Amino acid sequence: MTDERIKHARHWISRFTVNGVAAADFEDMLGSVHRWDDWCRAWSERAAVHETLGREALDGGAFISAGEHLSRAAVTYHFAKFLFVQDMEQMRGAHRKAVECLTLALPHLDPPGERVLIPYEGKHLAGTLRLPKGVRRPPIVLMTMGLDSTKEELLTFEMNFLDRGMAVLAFDGPGQGEAEYDFPIRYDYEGVVGPVIDWLSKRDDVDTNRIGVWGISLGGYYAPRAAAFEKRIKACIANCGPYNWGALWTKLPDLTREAYIRRSHSASADEAHGKAFQLSLESVGGMIECPLFVIAAGLDRLCPPEDAQRLASEARGATVLLVIPDGNHVAHNRFYKYRTQSADWMARQLAG
Repeated sequence: MTDERIKHARHWISRFTVNGVAAADFEDMLGSVHRWDDWCRAWSERAAVHETLGREALDGGAFISAGEHLSRAAVTYHFAKFLFVQDMEQMRGAHRKAVECLTLALPHLDPPGERVLIPYEGKHLAGTLRLPKGVRRPPIVLMTMGLDSTKEELLTFEMNFLDRGMAVLAFDGPGQGEAEYDFPIRYDYEGVVGPVIDWLSKRDDVDTNRIGVWGISLGGYYAPRAAAFEKRIKACIANCGPYNWGALWTKLPDLTREAYIRRSHSASADEAHGKAFQLSLESVGGMIECPLFVIAAGLDRLCPPEDAQRLASEARGATVLLVIPDGNHVAHNRFYKYRTQSADWMARQLAG
């Protein structure tokens, strides 16, 4: 009998494939993996196929092919580990491979990327910085992750901004990706974005007078929260974020709750639930003065569209609310209804 958690995974096909996983790989895994305990191992084995192709291409000097294979390996390793928190040793192994493959791929992408380390509380936050071709000192979009996403997952999202002349900085914040082991999730995300902007301000290849922030899922809370307090942000996109994470707790899937317990560094579900109530836009939405683009999905089972509608109604700046009635969480299944539209909007806001 197939594990209920594997049955739940069938809902992820749009997310996986739109972010670079081969559709045939997804179908193979869902057809052959029947226990959640086997998930990370099986996906890691499939990711290794793409990694091998990438390394062979590197050795042969086929650098375009290497970038393609290795970036696909990175996102496939990412999905091996993304909610697999019951076996941290196995999860860390897949995560290390995801980071390694993306790092190898970055110089060979079009446009290329740079792995960066941003000083933060005595350690570092790891990120990917990419600049658009042919643009001197472009505006830049900070890309904030959700609970279970990392920079290795965002390459297709990045292209929406890069193609329109904007630079991107996708970084793993507290509780995310490479930072999840050292730093727990924090609700006051302006305390993360502020140091990131300080670091960017020391570079001369991006225009830090034109900064946008983009957030997806739980990042759809982080981005508007940061925009409310960090006035150097000139525009914000919030995609299917919660208004109050704690209020949604009892309706969340088990895998999501387990990941939040681990990534908030909580000792119990009760402790994590209490912390979740801190992730609230109550009395915060009205402090958002910059232009805001809010995306809601009518079929979202994690963050209901009412949350996005409430945020949009409370923001003080010029606000666009885009509701996708047939969209699932983050509307991955209807990406064509918001990705280009929101990127066009951001380009207009940061045009200067």
